Amino acid sequence: MANQCAVIGIGQTKYKSRRLDLSLEGLVREAVLAALADAELSFGDIDAIVIGKAPDALEGVVMPELSLADALGAIGKPIHRVHTAGSVGASTAITAATFVESGVYDTVLTVGYEKQSEGNATWALSGGKSGGQGAGGTFAPWIRNYIRRSNAPEHIGWAVAVKDRLNALKNPYAHLHIEDITIEKVRESPMLWDPLHFLESCPSSDGAAAMVLSSADKVDRSPHPPAWVIAHAKRTEFGQFPGRDTVKPQAGVECAEDLYRKAGITDPRGQIDCAEIYVPFSWYEPMWLEGHLIAAEGDGWKMTDEGATAMDGDFPVNMSGGVLSSNPIGASGMIRCLEAAHQVRGTAGEHQIDGARVALGHAYGGAAQYFAMWIVSSDPSPKFN
Repeated sequence: MANQCAVIGIGQTKYKSRRLDLSLEGLVREAVLAALADAELSFGDIDAIVIGKAPDALEGVVMPELSLADALGAIGKPIHRVHTAGSVGASTAITAATFVESGVYDTVLTVGYEKQSEGNATWALSGGKSGGQGAGGTFAPWIRNYIRRSNAPEHIGWAVAVKDRLNALKNPYAHLHIEDITIEKVRESPMLWDPLHFLESCPSSDGAAAMVLSSADKVDRSPHPPAWVIAHAKRTEFGQFPGRDTVKPQAGVECAEDLYRKAGITDPRGQIDCAEIYVPFSWYEPMWLEGHLIAAEGDGWKMTDEGATAMDGDFPVNMSGGVLSSNPIGASGMIRCLEAAHQVRGTAGEHQIDGARVALGHAYGGAAQYFAMWIVSSDPSPKFN
């Protein structure tokens, strides 16, 4: 790669359950303007735009990169579209980073979004079929299989839901602020898909996220410390094939192995300071800790249970509140990436982890078949013992 890449600008929309006060174009532009302001740049400084979102059916707008071009300042500039289901936000950020690293562009604006109030997420995620089971109905049997294989106690899912919702109270951009969240409240909420209760499941949101990525020789333009993109990886596998391990998909394992190899990481739990992991249903915290080789098989739930993934634990996860607290699907993976960048820039506010120097951003999508991950650092060349 010819260039090293860094995040120099970050922006998000202000979350409400539904952003009926803004058009789709206005929603996206709000995040973009915030990212440009954070970097103290203008549209004129941007060489290209990379846009990502979940399936077009969620809003019913086909090829939105065309209708959004004006709002993105993309008239007369290259605009690229990325789609990898729910992992798309992270895949989009990685695509933007790759453009900078390759030398094709010096400065790239990347944005992910979803405006679910203008669509029907349940219909879209069910393939348009009447009575479709939706994402939760797909993942619930795999979660039950994880519980059986690992002998995890049932309170683990409730504990993750409480942790992430409490973290969200520190994040003004989180969609859900549930002040009185407790284990009892989660346990007693309605069962949606056994074993997932209502409060163990992600919301649907209207929102957008944006980042400005720059080559190393342009980083000094930003008033904030950069978040250096140290490594990234993407992997995909078919959603269905004989013998597929849906609890620990091989594509997820290989994605993590490639990521750590590129970064020079040999002990993920010990060498990564914190992580934003895509957890739309609470049990996916321990599942991905194992699936991405942070915990040994059968030990992911033990990390949760012992408090290791809490803000004051040795491996904090989803300091922002995670997907359980904000889920504009096309932007959710990008939010994981930009929240990781916030941590190493020291700009995460009340949910900042003191001393965070290396952070993981992660997303998955489809039938747990698409994976996209990156590692960012406050140091352009971190050394790992």
